Amino acid sequence: MIRRLQVLVAGIVLLVAAFSTGLGFLFYVVYLGLLTVGGSYVLTRFGLADLEAGYRVDHRQGHVGDDLRTTYSISNASGLPKPWLEVYNPTDLPVPLPGRALGLRSWAQRSWVAVVPLTRRGTYRIEPMVVRTGDPFGFFEAAATVGRPTVVTVFPRVVPLPQWRLPHANLEGSHSAPERTLQTTPLATTVRPYAPGDSFNRIHWRSTARLGEIQVKEFDLEQTADVWVFADLDAAVQTGSGDQSTVEESVRVAASIVHDAILENRAVGLTASGHRLVSIPADRGPRQRLKIMQLLAAVEGDGRMPLAEVLLTGLPRLRRGMTAVIVTPSIDRQWVRALTGLRARGVAAVVVTLNAASYEGLGRGSESLPDSEEQQRRALDFALAEYDLKTCHVQAGDDLGAVLA
Repeated sequence: MIRRLQVLVAGIVLLVAAFSTGLGFLFYVVYLGLLTVGGSYVLTRFGLADLEAGYRVDHRQGHVGDDLRTTYSISNASGLPKPWLEVYNPTDLPVPLPGRALGLRSWAQRSWVAVVPLTRRGTYRIEPMVVRTGDPFGFFEAAATVGRPTVVTVFPRVVPLPQWRLPHANLEGSHSAPERTLQTTPLATTVRPYAPGDSFNRIHWRSTARLGEIQVKEFDLEQTADVWVFADLDAAVQTGSGDQSTVEESVRVAASIVHDAILENRAVGLTASGHRLVSIPADRGPRQRLKIMQLLAAVEGDGRMPLAEVLLTGLPRLRRGMTAVIVTPSIDRQWVRALTGLRARGVAAVVVTLNAASYEGLGRGSESLPDSEEQQRRALDFALAEYDLKTCHVQAGDDLGAVLA
């Protein structure tokens, strides 16, 4: 806009000077300027005509460490060349999609692939593709958008846990739990009318014949050795920043344990104490994994509820034979008391503690902790050992696959 104003002022001054002096050279410059500005306008005006463009994101979900591939294509369907085009997608991804400047000959087509790494979990938006053109002097420009916005969800990094084992569960037979499940189990309890998407093998033919409309079976969740993960996201106990923080490590540990348990066909539940306390009931299958990963992709370390209150709220819903996995950087011993009655109920517990000091900006280890913090940590370890709770200690930079073995 400033350049246009400058050109307009210069043109008016030049035009007044030409008519005032009558010099032929000044009229020559005026005609040349009109030709240049007019040509630039025409070039920009038709710069986006007869263009066909589009983009495609290969996948809209991925884990930290994966690559996002975006395929672009643009073609010129006219006999006029397009000497300068800029193509890009505005986005809030941590690593933005690279744009490209190119030129197209008559009836030409170009396509390319942009690959960017997914470096941070969360939900991000890729805006529609923008095609921009202009003139060589920068007097005019034109832009057009193509396509629709795309939402990309980045799940936490999943670390393989080949030697991770849960404590053995003591189950006295198998019976139902009063929770409906989308999985097919031996515990069919009731029927309901058919809904689009129901599998044909769930149709109850006798009820269908009796009622005159299709009825499908509903199943209760079978009690097995299930897992319930408690992720402590209380802001008061979090340290570190970015990828090297207790928040990110807690989410990585929870995601890795959930992924491993789902692969073992266990039912998995999750409680996360972020901005608000969120619980996902235990269930099996890829759909349950997706629900938990979507939650872990969105949570932040901004909780206001101490771990002791979270456990008092969530532990009563655990059934005999389940295993509670607690992931926390807290060194407060109050929450250990909530675990003392689990063994009598037939519920096992595993505690994954994070050394918060190792995630601080200066990277000080546990040996440099103040005396009070060191005493609290030793007291916590003693309390966990006193109740014979399986414990894994994680520090910044540790290999989770080895530490959780």
